[in-house]
Amino acid sequence: MNKILITSLLSLSFWFPPSSSDAESVVVIGHPGLPKLDVTTIQKLYTGRSIEINGKSVTVVNVVPNNKTRKIFLEKFLAQDEEKYLAYWTVRRFIGKGTPPKELGSNEDVIAFVQSHADAIGYISADESRLPAGLNVLNEM
Repeated sequence: MNKILITSLLSLSFWFPPSSSDAESVVVIGHPGLPKLDVTTIQKLYTGRSIEINGKSVTVVNVVPNNKTRKIFLEKFLAQDEEKYLAYWTVRRFIGKGTPPKELGSNEDVIAFVQSHADAIGYISADESRLPAGLNVLNEM
């Protein structure tokens, strides 16, 4: 009886689409001169353990806390939630190991900032990824 119930529940799970946060993706963007980035490099940049790519200093920007795009970015790229990410930066700042990335209000603000700063890297919702000229997709998840 239990095997039948478990099999039935498992087969039903294939009929329901994933939740909206599972279906959405985030695009890490930068200028065309910046190379594609692997997840490890993105993690290092967003946790302050690295500030350069190929010897060139970069400016990393976040979307403000409690933003849906930021939540998805933290989950997919850093495997963290907002609370852990803020706690990480609180400790890092306290011990003098840097400050968190600049925070911008929206996906549009991130696009504008990255467009106007050749060394900037940010992320936006994949829904917004119709990138204007002068921007490059560095990674997508």
